[in-house]
Amino acid sequence: MAWVRSITRLSRSSSIWKPANRFTSTISADPGLAGFSSSGSAFHAGLGPTSPGLDKPRLVVLGTGWAGCRLMKSVDAGLYDIVCVSPRNHMVFTPLLASTCVGTLEFRSVAEPIGRIQPAISTAPGSYFFLARCTAIDPDAHTVHCESVTDQGGVRDAMEPWKFKVSYDKLVIAAGAEASTFGINGVEEHAIFLREVHHAQEIRRKLLLNLMLSDVPGISEDEKKRLLHCVVIGGGPTGVEFSGELSDFIIKDVHERYSHVKDFIHVTLIEANEILSSFDVRLRQYATKQLTKSGVRLVRGVVKDVQPEKVILNDGTEVPYGLLVWSTGVGPSPFIKSLYFPKSPGGRIGVDDWLRIPSVQDVFAIGDCSGFLESTGKPTLPALAQVAERQGKYLSNLVNQIGKAGGGYRNAAANLELGDPFVYRHLGSMATVGRYKALVDLRQSKEDKGLFLTGFITASKMKNPRPLASFLTNHGRSVTRKSKM
Repeated sequence: MAWVRSITRLSRSSSIWKPANRFTSTISADPGLAGFSSSGSAFHAGLGPTSPGLDKPRLVVLGTGWAGCRLMKSVDAGLYDIVCVSPRNHMVFTPLLASTCVGTLEFRSVAEPIGRIQPAISTAPGSYFFLARCTAIDPDAHTVHCESVTDQGGVRDAMEPWKFKVSYDKLVIAAGAEASTFGINGVEEHAIFLREVHHAQEIRRKLLLNLMLSDVPGISEDEKKRLLHCVVIGGGPTGVEFSGELSDFIIKDVHERYSHVKDFIHVTLIEANEILSSFDVRLRQYATKQLTKSGVRLVRGVVKDVQPEKVILNDGTEVPYGLLVWSTGVGPSPFIKSLYFPKSPGGRIGVDDWLRIPSVQDVFAIGDCSGFLESTGKPTLPALAQVAERQGKYLSNLVNQIGKAGGGYRNAAANLELGDPFVYRHLGSMATVGRYKALVDLRQSKEDKGLFLTGFITASKMKNPRPLASFLTNHGRSVTRKSKM
């Protein structure tokens, strides 16, 4: 990678700051040990401050989710050098992720490389993508502290992380959220989440492995039932959609290709309250009916403990499993919790009406990691892709406006007029329940009246939802459907 080669060259250079937009390194007294301490561990290296009049202002974006990618897509690369820091080099189209677990979609169809979303990152001399995690933010020095990623998909490389710093003129925190485990014992060790491509790959691998193992001679019926029992925790849209996709796979593929074990494979969806609780009651009833008809067993209960081969509910019920998928919502990540910024209700980074962090200069937060401060009088928005996408679009226009007004450099936008604040209008919620059935709730909120749709036509629309189709079309990619496993 170009940035690795740059760091390697600079680790052998002298102890001065390079011109702005070049990599710099802090080095020891011995020029021959540039970039290293006497113990052999690496010092911080990175991008130094920009020089007004000589360089473009630098916009640093933390994260490659819906919010960060929508922002980078529309930021004017003629106004800013764009630097993205993220532990993944692509955006995941999360609404379609469940379909990849059973082979309905190929994994490449739900991942878009960052270089295609914002070409300047691959081509402009002052713009970069760093496969790294941000570990700290110093708003006074206008720098972020990062370390390179040495683990991907649960596999850790032997190489030690490389730590470096990046100076920013404008910073956008779009670091997303993490799956909520509610502190329940065993979830991290034994359950699989469904938020990243490697999660879907692990689910697919585990499912196929269990199908193969269950057909081995000598396996008892009880063990077959356990291996082929797929348990989903959480009755939100992701849990319901995955259960529907899995039931389709069982009906269409397992019954045909794995006939010896077809009577042993089952899906159980466990939810503490109602499935799809944010939807209209008639839609919830429709979803319950369709899932039950397709063979999904619905259980109401609260998980108390997760063990290697069984889940224990709060009433003492033991549920054996071969595959356990955890989908109970999201919460702030440890990185977001560690930041000393004001927080909104729920622990997200607090922002004002213009998505700024009001306690510091030149820092914004968007997506699942952010929420309105109580002082704004606005409720915290749900952790949805459409919220993040809308915030990214709004903020890209705002930073472009700031750049055109001459406020792109650090501490240069304090007195600028920012225009209209961000306003979110909910466009509705969608969920599939398998077998070409889906539901759409177009109400503004649970209390409002409005239109809702169910059935085959709704599912057909969801296979190519308009906002997603527009996003994909702009990058020259179409959703490719594949045959089953």
